[in-house]
Amino acid sequence: MRCVLGVDEAGRGPLAGPVTVGIVAVPEGFDVAREFLGVADSKKLSEKKRERFFRMLEARVAFGDVRFTVELEDAEMIDREGIVPAIRRALSRGVNKLVKYGSQTSRNFQKSDFHILLDGALHAPQEYMQETIINGDGLVPVISLASIAAKITRDRLMVELAEQYPLYGFEKHKGYGTMAHYEALKKYGPCVIHRHSFIHLKS
Repeated sequence: MRCVLGVDEAGRGPLAGPVTVGIVAVPEGFDVAREFLGVADSKKLSEKKRERFFRMLEARVAFGDVRFTVELEDAEMIDREGIVPAIRRALSRGVNKLVKYGSQTSRNFQKSDFHILLDGALHAPQEYMQETIINGDGLVPVISLASIAAKITRDRLMVELAEQYPLYGFEKHKGYGTMAHYEALKKYGPCVIHRHSFIHLKS
């Protein structure tokens, strides 16, 4: 059975927290637009709608015809190697995880059985058949699902981290560079989940 994988990332630009890569695998011919009616780019959906689609995604995984993973790289790795290598590492790990699962469920699975559709400038390991689609998160439903998975997972994590680091308001801005976030940085300085290479404070 051939599979289509949709891939997107969340958290490329924040000052704090990880970057996440969502990857959703569906059987070839699976009508994502029909099964997830109204699915769209996560940035164009309300938080309530994103949560609803994420619950639907989890339900389909339990049903057995859809699989997904969300992989992350933390701020330390982003500072050390850069955001692009961090995304590439998380993406490769996630793709290989889903391909490995597929190969364990069928003796006939080959890497050529996976067609990977990626948003924007993302690229999978070169041994896979793949297509990068500009604005794919808004045009290709399986990529939209991947964007939702990446966004929901990251947002939930940032809310949890807000409890550990309550001075910064992560539960509100999710680590992005809002005015309130910059004011907190000026007052308290960065914490361990900040991306130091992303922070440029003006005196």
